[in-house]
Amino acid sequence: MKGKLILEDGTIFEGKAFGYLGDSIGEVVFNTSMTGYQEVLTDPSYYGQIVTMTYPLVGNYGINLEDMESNKSHVKGFIVREKSNDPNNFRCEMDLDTYLKQNKVIGLEGIDTRALTKILRNNGTMKGIITLENASLEDVKSKLEAFTNTEAVRTVTRKEIEHIKGEGAKVAVMDFGVKQNILRSFAKRNCDITVFPATTKPEEILGINPDLIFLSNGPGDPEDLEDVIENINELIGKKPIVGICLGHQLLALTLGGKTSKLKFGHRGGNHPVKDLEENKIFITSQNHGYYVSEMPENMEVTHINLNDNTVEGMRHKELPIYSVQYHPEACPGPKDNDYIFDKFLELV
Repeated sequence: MKGKLILEDGTIFEGKAFGYLGDSIGEVVFNTSMTGYQEVLTDPSYYGQIVTMTYPLVGNYGINLEDMESNKSHVKGFIVREKSNDPNNFRCEMDLDTYLKQNKVIGLEGIDTRALTKILRNNGTMKGIITLENASLEDVKSKLEAFTNTEAVRTVTRKEIEHIKGEGAKVAVMDFGVKQNILRSFAKRNCDITVFPATTKPEEILGINPDLIFLSNGPGDPEDLEDVIENINELIGKKPIVGICLGHQLLALTLGGKTSKLKFGHRGGNHPVKDLEENKIFITSQNHGYYVSEMPENMEVTHINLNDNTVEGMRHKELPIYSVQYHPEACPGPKDNDYIFDKFLELV
């Protein structure tokens, strides 16, 4: 069935729809990873976004249920140059088309993803709609204008507290859209993990007497989470606090810094970051559209992005507070940065 992508600037790409056949609106972004499409699909940080994969062939090793980063797909749409119809891998349990149908996500293939990526890179991310209708921008303009992603974290966070038993450090995880491999990374270190919904009150978190409070990754604009920032503020100085991605941004806002939106974001598994403390350069996995644009006075920079010099990590000058912007747990992407979890636990 024919489908088309209509961007808010009027650009139209025509291709072939697959997966779940129903119109969908989101923020159109691109990801430069060569593999890991099912981890991208199930990363809650992509909630509200239509993801374009820059690698031209997607789906060639199929889908397996073991490597999911959450229990369902969170993207609003999935765009590829070419979809593999005959996946071949010993772990394959279903093909990409079937998985998208099950998760009610529309796909679009056969468009010039290179041209689309250049538009997003040059003009910035923008809203778009994948539609099966023979529509123009005027036909969908009101729908695009009405789209908002302000409730993203509240949508993807778990609704109940979850406990993962361990014999080591007691870690309280604030779930803003936490990836499964973050929990695996703490569990691998034998941590006793309690995962809390995003809006859990500080007294409930402190009630378990954690050794470490972890602020997770998640979707959307950190400035939309005023109540969460207030809760984090009440935790400052009471326990060691660490964070990744959105958690890093929320820490900055809590401590008096500022965040801004990147032109087209950092999404992929090939972003070079320098660890200033280790004096080493690492290739990192990233997925974010916002960044810390103004550092809090009481924080110092520990990591920088070598592509655009944005802040990729920070540490408090006095308190046990430490965070990074990138994803040390990877999945997808290089595992070089797994050592960050050990640095987190050194604060305990």
